[in-house]
Amino acid sequence: QEQLVESGGGSVQAGGSLRLSCAASGRTFGSYDMGWLRQAPGKDRELVAAIIRSDGRSYYQESVSDRFTISRDNVKNMVYLQMNSLKPEDTAVYYCSAGRLSDLDWRMDHWGKGTLVTVST
Repeated sequence: QEQLVESGGGSVQAGGSLRLSCAASGRTFGSYDMGWLRQAPGKDRELVAAIIRSDGRSYYQESVSDRFTISRDNVKNMVYLQMNSLKPEDTAVYYCSAGRLSDLDWRMDHWGKGTLVTVST
């Protein structure tokens, strides 16, 4: 079973950058698509970005597509989310997830405890 631990969250001013990291422990990391989801206060959890296990293609929510970059290192069992030009509306708890992306729907098989990102004006 995959265990996922996020790091890299924090507080930043609007326009700043953060890089989130997700360390996966388990023997099946390579068999999963990997994703980052976020949940803002009072809102539903949403898929922000995902990267496909088979060919490395990535998917982004439209609101972050020109600012965020997801990547994975299958040797180190790591997933990253580089977030640039952050906006206050990016404030949320960000979760790393192992699962499957199908027709833009995310099946969440495993997830971490989350890391808080706060963007101030």
